[in-house]
Amino acid sequence: MAILPIRPQVGPVLGIESSCDETATAVLDASGRVLAEAVHSQETEHAPFGGVVPEIAARAHLAVLPRQVAQVMARAGLGFADLGAVAASTGPGLIGGLIVGSQVAKGIALAHRLPFVAVNHLEAHALTARLPGLVPDGAPFPYLLLLVSGGHCQCLAVEGVGQYTRLGGTIDDAAGEAFDKVAKLLGLGWPGGPALERLATSGDAARHDFPRPLMRRAGCDFSFSGLKTAVARAVAKYPPGALPTDAAADIAASFQRAVAEVLADRAGNAMATMRVRDPQARLLVVAGGVAANGAVRAALTREAAARGFAMVAPPVRFCTDNAVMVAWAGQERLRLGWTDAPDFAPRPRWPLDSDGMFRGTA
Repeated sequence: MAILPIRPQVGPVLGIESSCDETATAVLDASGRVLAEAVHSQETEHAPFGGVVPEIAARAHLAVLPRQVAQVMARAGLGFADLGAVAASTGPGLIGGLIVGSQVAKGIALAHRLPFVAVNHLEAHALTARLPGLVPDGAPFPYLLLLVSGGHCQCLAVEGVGQYTRLGGTIDDAAGEAFDKVAKLLGLGWPGGPALERLATSGDAARHDFPRPLMRRAGCDFSFSGLKTAVARAVAKYPPGALPTDAAADIAASFQRAVAEVLADRAGNAMATMRVRDPQARLLVVAGGVAANGAVRAALTREAAARGFAMVAPPVRFCTDNAVMVAWAGQERLRLGWTDAPDFAPRPRWPLDSDGMFRGTA
């Protein structure tokens, strides 16, 4: 049977995100305006296990995504024939979820002869700041990206769509991973980051002088393993299950302060490096789940101002995984004529500065 040619068309983009434990769908028009979106959190499914279980995540995506896509398209008031393309997170992430989301996207694209755009999940975070209306007068290239989430902690020079240079990254734990592990030590459950931030509001951030790994050293790398170990030792001074709430709050506040100061210090080095690379760079974009933390945002805002940069972080709902950022990354790549073949394979590991990011593969 002959395969009908893809119809080249500028128009709305359907985005699908399924790289971890959020099932998300969004439709953006050609200008980047959000027509409809939905996010289904799998927190209830994974909470009993204290973290994401890949098999459970993949099955949940499969159960939710077809209905979610139909509902979002209906709210957008569009049929599939009205779309300009279908985009999906195709890596990095949990391979089961990536397969589910990308296969649904490819099926829609093939059935309706639409272009398919394979989106690097990290690029979606990187380009979120360019969503219309998010940054006054837009976010022109180049800019510095600090990506901080449960699985990633890195500084990148963003010089264009598909053009990224890694300046530094974590040598052990990611910042979000450290938040979750410390929250577990404090008995806060999972996901731990938001709960730890809430507990920290009633604590004394000066109570514990936790280490600041790599702080005031050259370079743009990060390390959080030693800080996490220091917190474990502080908790171990109390009998199991007997950590008082006020003591837990002090530990949470002290830990959060240490992380914020380390992130600001390392980002400061990255801003200095960025200024040498691109003298016109004046923007620090912070993305990923940890970017939702108020103490982290405040510390980075101060550091950026001291170095002549403006700090921008997406609204909290766009810091965590979502399909709006995927659809927008699809729009950005589609404008450049970059699309991908239906046989593009999901990639559980896909560094943002790897070969193949500069242009599409189709």
